[in-house]
Amino acid sequence: MQGKRNTFQKEERLCGKKNIDRLYEEGKAFLSYPVRIVFCKAPQNNIPARCLISVPKKKIKHATDRNRIKRQIREAYRLNKQPLYQSLQEKDYQLFFAVSFIGEKEESTDFMVKKIKIALTKLGELLP
Repeated sequence: MQGKRNTFQKEERLCGKKNIDRLYEEGKAFLSYPVRIVFCKAPQNNIPARCLISVPKKKIKHATDRNRIKRQIREAYRLNKQPLYQSLQEKDYQLFFAVSFIGEKEESTDFMVKKIKIALTKLGELLP
């Protein structure tokens, strides 16, 4: 028996001005350095959670560095999203959340994976 593949598809990405505005207006936030998580509930959909990843130009000046950090966050989320999805399965809503990098410099991939895992665990605990 083969397990479910760890993917991060287009449907799992949060896009659209209305959805993003709603997230930042209604959402709650917490820090798990070097990331800040903002989350809110949304109407039920077939995808349990939709994620937005951002790295500010003000903190990380070079585009290649920003892209590398976004790639690290996406990979860490892709590998560690299953516990969050399992906690959302019995809920009657969808979760919108944003992962914003707030660090001052690039971090190693192992460090980012560890911190994203901690942040996703905390997010799962904070869900009503």
